[in-house]
Amino acid sequence: MRSSAWRGALLAAPAVLWTFAFFVLPSSAIALWSFFRREGGVLVTTPSLDNYRRLIADDTYALALQHSLETTLLVTALSVLLAYPLAYAIAYRVAPRWQRAVLMLAVLPFWTSYVVRSYAWLLVLAPEGVINRALMAWGWIAEPLELAFTPSASVIGFVHFFVMLCTLTIYASLVRIDPKLRLAAADLGASRWQTFARITLPLSAPGVAAGAFLTFVITIGDYVTPQILGGNTELLLPQMILMQIQRRADIPMASALSMAMMVCVTLAYFALARWLSAKRA
Repeated sequence: MRSSAWRGALLAAPAVLWTFAFFVLPSSAIALWSFFRREGGVLVTTPSLDNYRRLIADDTYALALQHSLETTLLVTALSVLLAYPLAYAIAYRVAPRWQRAVLMLAVLPFWTSYVVRSYAWLLVLAPEGVINRALMAWGWIAEPLELAFTPSASVIGFVHFFVMLCTLTIYASLVRIDPKLRLAAADLGASRWQTFARITLPLSAPGVAAGAFLTFVITIGDYVTPQILGGNTELLLPQMILMQIQRRADIPMASALSMAMMVCVTLAYFALARWLSAKRA
């Protein structure tokens, strides 16, 4: 038993060391710096909650947090709502021999650089872009719509990427559902909607939760898409953090904002975990 325990410890050691070096230590350093403060260009290392008080009291920081949460929740909801019908259609409406080809088409956006996709959407949404040109050619609008450099443009760019990600996670859950369960429900007189609501949806909840959580985590920490598509009309947390570092050299405030972001991710994780537990019960 001792040799087995040592063997297990040795096998786990690389993962434990990696996690400690690249997650525990950096997170601890950020948490420690968040209790310092910068006054008149001088770093004050006396621990205090001043940065967190500023985060709540200062409208600039509070609005950045609010906008980040609103954008992230909207993107997560839209991505899941659009991805579920697509994943369902691939799993149950596409012939098995064609499912791999359809999934390959679904992941095509992942083959393009994240920055390139954002600039491509900027060209589509620009005043002289495809959408405005088409609407003006059809006579539906007289002047170009302001689509680019708006919060809505950021949401569109995010959803375009994460619909495909959510589709993959939901599809993986759907294909693991035993077809006999759906056949048994039909034999017992359940309608298609009842079968979906009582069999398919609860059993596919892990895929929905995984896709939603990945979307939430990546969206709330993304800097590129809001910077390119949203401009600076509505600052989000990643942009605010970078401004603290580059323009003000206020590492403690940037650390406090980062910790606020980590708290949001943690709360989202526990909320989804509780939702999954309720579904299983």
